[in-house]
Parts: sequence; structure tokens; C-alpha cells
Amino acid sequence: MIPAFATGLLDDAAMFPPGSLPLDAAVPAHRRHRAAPHAPAVGPLVVAATALPTLHAILAETPGAPLAVALTAPDGPAQALDALRAADPALVDVVALEIAVPDDPAAFFAGLGTPGPDVYAEIPRDARRDDVLAGLAATGHRAKFRTGGVTADLYPGVDELAAAISAAVAAGVPFKATAGLHRAVRATDPATGFDQHGFLNLLLAAHAARTGGDVAAALAERDPAIVAAAVADAAPARRSFLSFGTCSVREPLDDLAALGLIPAGDPA
Repeated sequence: MIPAFATGLLDDAAMFPPGSLPLDAAVPAHRRHRAAPHAPAVGPLVVAATALPTLHAILAETPGAPLAVALTAPDGPAQALDALRAADPALVDVVALEIAVPDDPAAFFAGLGTPGPDVYAEIPRDARRDDVLAGLAATGHRAKFRTGGVTADLYPGVDELAAAISAAVAAGVPFKATAGLHRAVRATDPATGFDQHGFLNLLLAAHAARTGGDVAAALAERDPAIVAAAVADAAPARRSFLSFGTCSVREPLDDLAALGLIPAGDPA
């Protein structure tokens, strides 16, 4: 049984690095996850807007209910809205749009309109952050924090990410995270030497931000026992920290099982 704190926590980003699964393999793999006992933990398949025609072709050849997808649009609102209009509702159910913010946040919100699905704006790691969060608070849209990548500079430090999470929670803006969250608890990747944020640390950080706790300390905690013991109390923070993109659905599930937070893994 998947506990409430993990429901819908894992957005399936298998086709993005470092997983980089081809779309024709990512779709059946996602359907297997959605039919497995761990299905309640699995959110939509994250797909690049430019891959929508290919996705349509794959789904047209495989019977089944419309596939819930989150479309990423690095080129901004126009690309997202074009993809949304092009989506075939008989094949895909677009539940979210993940959109990169241009240099001018005002232009972003002017171009966005009211698209319908949940909208996540990627929060810039610069002085635009607070303006974007204010715009999201005013429009009811959501934030997306990039928490890692293929190079060390793409990982925000503990203090930087703590400030961003605190600002989002203070503004009443729910958020998701993407990239670099390969483990439940903060750790150093032995292959790259990168310090990687833990996805449960983000949950604890959101809880700390909501309750006046030490957000940076929550992100910095590396003791699995301490993190696991704190998760139950932090569960209401899921109203702030909604989900994260993972290139491997199995990997975070295995981590949660090792911590004793979910049952041991089922066949994926």
C-alpha cells in the first residue's frame, strides 16, 4: 500500500537525461507502472512538447485509455499553448504544462492566458525569482524548481534552494522539482562527486517552511533514520511540495522501501 505522503509523488520523466529512454519504450514502461501495485505513487508521463506528434503515433497503435501527460515547453507559453491545442484528447490527457520563463516575467504571464491544465513555471535562479513567484501567486499557477542536472553548477546549494522553497511557501505557491533527485535522502553521488538533494529532504524543507522550522537544515540532513522518522509529521507539506520528475520510477520506490516507508518492491 502506498501511503498518503507518496501518492502522486513521482512524475515519470524516463525520456529525459540521464535515463533518456526512447519514447517508444517509455510509453509501455509507463503503462506498466500505472498497472502495478505502486501505481498510486506514479504521476503523469513527462513528454517534451516537440515529441507530441511521435507520442500520438505510438498511442494510435496501442489501444488504451488516454495517457496522462505533462508537456514541457522550454520555448515558453506559445510553444506550450500550441502543443495543448494540438493534443488529441482521444490519445492524451494533458494534465500539466511545464514552461520555461523568459527574461521578462511580465511577458510570460501576458502570453500564458488560461490554458486549463496545471501550469508549472520554471523558477529562474536569479533576481527574477520573486517576481515570477508573485505572478504565480496572483494567477494560481505553480512553480517548478530545477534541483540538479548533468553538471555540478546545475545543483543549487542548500542555502539557495532553502531560500527559494521558503519564498514559494510564503507566497502560497505549490511547487514541483526536477532533475538530480536520484535518492530519497541527501547524499554525494560516488560516480560524479556531486552533492545531490534528497526528495524526502525537499518534503521536510517544505514542512519546515510551513511551520517556521530550519529549511536549510532539513535540506542538509543526511541521516536516513532521521529523515524517515520525520516524514509522517511532514506529510501535510505535500500541499506545497507536489511531486518531482524522476527518470527512474523504480529507483525512488526502492529507496522508500529501504527506509521502511513503503512495502518492498513489486515487479516493475
